[in-house]
Amino acid sequence: MNKYYWLIPILPLLGAAFNGLLGKRAGKGAVTVVGLGVVLGSLVLATSAFFAMKSMPDHRLALSYGEWMATGTLSVPFGLVIDSLSGTMMLIVTGIGFLIHLYSVGYMHGDEGYARFFSYLNLFVFFMLTLIMGSSLPLMFVGWEGVGLCSYLLIGYYYETDFAPQAGLKAFLTNRVGDLGVSIGMLVLFAAFGTLTISDILTQSGHLAPEVGFGVLTFATLMLFVGATGKSAQLPLYLWLPDAMAGPTPVSALIHAATMVTSGIYMICRLAPVFTLAPITMTVVAWVGAATALFAATIGLFQRDIKKVLAYSTVSQLGYMFLGLGAAGFAAGFFHVFTHAWFKALLFLGAGSVIHAMHHEQDLFKMGGLKTKTKITFLTMVAGTVAIMGFPGTSGFFSKDEILYLAYLKSPILWVIGVIGACCTSFYMWRLMALTFWGEPRDHHAYEHAHESPLTMTVPLMVLAVGSLLWGFWGVPEAFGGHFRIGEWLNSALTYGQTHGAHGHHEGPAVLLALISTTLGLLFGFLGWSKYKDGPAWELAFAAKFPFVHSLLLNKYFVDEGVELYLLRPIRWFGNVLWKLFDVIIIDGVGVNLPGALARVFGDFTALFQTGRVRNYALSMALGAAVLLYVFLK
Repeated sequence: MNKYYWLIPILPLLGAAFNGLLGKRAGKGAVTVVGLGVVLGSLVLATSAFFAMKSMPDHRLALSYGEWMATGTLSVPFGLVIDSLSGTMMLIVTGIGFLIHLYSVGYMHGDEGYARFFSYLNLFVFFMLTLIMGSSLPLMFVGWEGVGLCSYLLIGYYYETDFAPQAGLKAFLTNRVGDLGVSIGMLVLFAAFGTLTISDILTQSGHLAPEVGFGVLTFATLMLFVGATGKSAQLPLYLWLPDAMAGPTPVSALIHAATMVTSGIYMICRLAPVFTLAPITMTVVAWVGAATALFAATIGLFQRDIKKVLAYSTVSQLGYMFLGLGAAGFAAGFFHVFTHAWFKALLFLGAGSVIHAMHHEQDLFKMGGLKTKTKITFLTMVAGTVAIMGFPGTSGFFSKDEILYLAYLKSPILWVIGVIGACCTSFYMWRLMALTFWGEPRDHHAYEHAHESPLTMTVPLMVLAVGSLLWGFWGVPEAFGGHFRIGEWLNSALTYGQTHGAHGHHEGPAVLLALISTTLGLLFGFLGWSKYKDGPAWELAFAAKFPFVHSLLLNKYFVDEGVELYLLRPIRWFGNVLWKLFDVIIIDGVGVNLPGALARVFGDFTALFQTGRVRNYALSMALGAAVLLYVFLK
């Protein structure tokens, strides 16, 4: 069976090719069967590979398909690796990806670009699986660049509008900045280890001691982290992700839950032994993650677009993942990737169901009272909300508080920042729920025509709701009487090539810290619900009393405006100067237009003597002969 595992990424690629080339002629039925079938096939194969890998003594399957690149001392194999880390990630991508594909059948059924949409969606899954399974950094980078391409295509899916293509381009260009960092990081690692095969790098790193100061590995890991800030939307390269809402809602769910934004966290986990050798980098990762978690959470407090609230929530939750990684909790950070995939896919697809019911209305201030109209959507979104706020017993509770505990061990200040961000999360999520489902309808026409979504949309919501509530028990921390089984499961991958296992937890007041953060989260969640259950009146009063604070948060700290004013506008001005000076004046003017103008002037002057009259030509010849006679007979 092992010889067929290469089909795990190839099946979605075949689906993308079919739907892109033949889908429009084949019809929606064929597009649906192929689009869902290839992802389901990948899920089945990924499940088989997962259990085959699990039965191996070292929980690892290395599949080699020959040499890919060879020049000088560089030799890169074309191979795939399935271990506890990549195997778990494969199931996330194919499992949740399949649910999102199924949801898309109902959500996109009336769209003219149905085949094109599923082609892009399948292609996204292919590149993400390539990133996950690649045995070398170059192959991982192929997937890394591919998901960037697919995000551009899907965010800009509604290309006939003005905003969507701009949002897609913004995502593409922002990620190019980060990708430069990844390229530099790979080159530095090759210079340090003489190989780009991940297993060889990790094996060699096992014989090294952590760098005391700023060394080669610190520089390499910082460059890789720059790439991670782009893909996983951390400060300062987070700007593209909120605008990614321009694409269809299933795209938002796929990007935010199972694919692109998790790439940066996955890359760091894949190279965890190398990152542990760079304490400076680890500290930077932790503080950037904490700052992003708080920064994005405060922006989410007063956003009115239902998808924008969830978008900034994703940026904030990704910050928690990086906070966990920076605190040396690679398993904890990845565990939050896993739990977040379930509840954030649920929340985005639930938001899509609300938008579908409200005839594409996304303004929270125009909703209200929908819990009686869309009962399944309401109940499933409650499940997602209690999970993301960290309600005791839900998946988000275990993964969030494990990260906060590790953050406290690294620095109590990091814990305080994390708790404040968690309080903001509880507030804005229950604000979203209250404005959407409670109170009186504020758009009576849309409310009268509101209805529950079809089964193709509600079934994925129910499956995701169950996962959001229950999957946390895979990682019950030791402080709560569990064994943090996901940490034990991931240990072989996170410490591959090392001579030691993962470090155990230090003693600390884990239960007390969790009690404080959970209690505060519940209080702020209740506050968000109580202030908005009857409508947005409280916020309007707050805006009138504190206009500066409300405007600052509503307008996202004016970061986009600041980037436009202080970065993009000067670059455009300088570009125009260079264009006019070098291109227009020197190249076009002196190099091209001036010789042409001189030729035209000379031609015009010469044309004065080309009158077409024989007598003028005879006179010219006579004058010429007279001049010659004068010269020679003088």
